[in-house]
Amino acid sequence: MNKGHGPLRGLRIVEISGLGPTPFAAMCLADFGAEVIRIARPGSAGAENHVLGLEVDLLDRGRDFVELDLKSGEGRAAARALIARADGLIEGMRPGVMERLGLGPDDFPDHPALVYGRMTGWGQEGPLAQRAGHDINYLSLTGALHAIGPEEAPAIPLNLLGDFGGGGIYLAFGMLAAIFRARATGQGQVVDCAITDGVAHLMAMITGMAGQGAWSDRRQANLLDGAAPYYTVYECACGGHLAVGAIEPQFWAELVAGLGLEAAALPDRSDPAHWPELKRLLAARFATRSRDDWASVFAATDACATPVLSLAEARAHPQNAARGAYLERDGLVQPTPAPRLSATPGTAGGTGRRIAPAEALARWSA
Repeated sequence: MNKGHGPLRGLRIVEISGLGPTPFAAMCLADFGAEVIRIARPGSAGAENHVLGLEVDLLDRGRDFVELDLKSGEGRAAARALIARADGLIEGMRPGVMERLGLGPDDFPDHPALVYGRMTGWGQEGPLAQRAGHDINYLSLTGALHAIGPEEAPAIPLNLLGDFGGGGIYLAFGMLAAIFRARATGQGQVVDCAITDGVAHLMAMITGMAGQGAWSDRRQANLLDGAAPYYTVYECACGGHLAVGAIEPQFWAELVAGLGLEAAALPDRSDPAHWPELKRLLAARFATRSRDDWASVFAATDACATPVLSLAEARAHPQNAARGAYLERDGLVQPTPAPRLSATPGTAGGTGRRIAPAEALARWSA
């Protein structure tokens, strides 16, 4: 586990084992020094379930776990004793489940500084609060899914945008904000983190553009959705792709020069009516050489043209290697903690171990 040497050293968090955004938030806190103890169901080996078919979930790194049956009086008592010694609790149950277990926010009157983090897709109230859902469902009701992809159908951005972007990161941020206040005032609070809320917040710029007529509801008709010839992906002769983000005129000039095209002979890119023709011309040019050939052409330029890499290729890319963006631990390649702090950087903890409730309590006896 992470021994708490980062900027969050001294922070104690209890995590109720779950999937996706909940362990991701806990991992982020643990990476930066918080001591997190996960409460897992008996026999689960620390993971809530193996729906993803994993023996090891990287999101569980850096923290030990105790196995407690929260449906039993003994298990609940052990959980209560542990939570009573923590700064915060993270849980991802459906609304009302923790209350029925006697472990809801109002069940800790003797711990007024407790910050109670609740991670759900829909939030703690509203007509869908009790309904099941996954990342794709949350994106669909925020407008984000509709905005992404080709004209024919929306594209699924893995589960990055909802579970981790709109969920886990927002939960970690909310927990730290509430703990900051609790340490100043002695008063904790509930952090109601809904993925739909987080994604809506992430969409602030696009929402603002749409409200001012600068964003169309039609996919592939906007500056940042693949419609513009200078912000899209092109297929190369090898079947690989190059990502182009030459939005500014000076970057566009370098792109055109690298492609060996005459800028004066091209249609005016400032007129969206010319975008389809420009894309056709650039696509034909990119199709004449391989992805890696084009990558070498643009590597030392500001054309904002980069190869679309696979996961394995990304790990080996010189930029990521120079940054140490990945490490290998417990036989698995995994990302290093981000962002980077100059004085107290985060540390990726190893695979946690199962500990007895008594050991967990003793650890937090001080």
